[in-house]
Amino acid sequence: MTRVALLKNPIHLLSLGFGTGLAPKAPGTFGTLVGIPAVLLFEPLGVEAYLGVVVAFALFGIFLCGETGKVLKQHDDPAIVWDEIVGYMIAMIALPATWQTLLLAFVLFRFFDILKPWPIRWLDKRVKGGFGVMVDDILAGLFSLLIMHIVWQLGWIPGL
Repeated sequence: MTRVALLKNPIHLLSLGFGTGLAPKAPGTFGTLVGIPAVLLFEPLGVEAYLGVVVAFALFGIFLCGETGKVLKQHDDPAIVWDEIVGYMIAMIALPATWQTLLLAFVLFRFFDILKPWPIRWLDKRVKGGFGVMVDDILAGLFSLLIMHIVWQLGWIPGL
């Protein structure tokens, strides 16, 4: 079965970020881009509902990423990008979705996801399965969220 054929299965369609994870270069970056419309779709629901969606997506992601990892026979295959989508959504919790916040959260999340500072790298190397795929991006999202809120509270984001 080819990777493109996996998109016919809804589980793999989601875990592969609607196909963005199949990008030949920088699949994680392309997958993170799917997080932008997700934020724009759910942010108007309010903080509590948005947080509920993020938690549900994270928990569901453990299953999704685990299943696709089994089919691809690789624990955290680069094509699996549901974790990037959720990590980016975490970075935007309780923030207004302006072009400035969306861009800064994107840059911060990609920074933490790529560099994987401690404890992100430690967890990435030691935790396997669907939870292992998700946990490093959840932490990268939380690191980004912390910085986003500091920058927002200090008034350093233009236009807010």
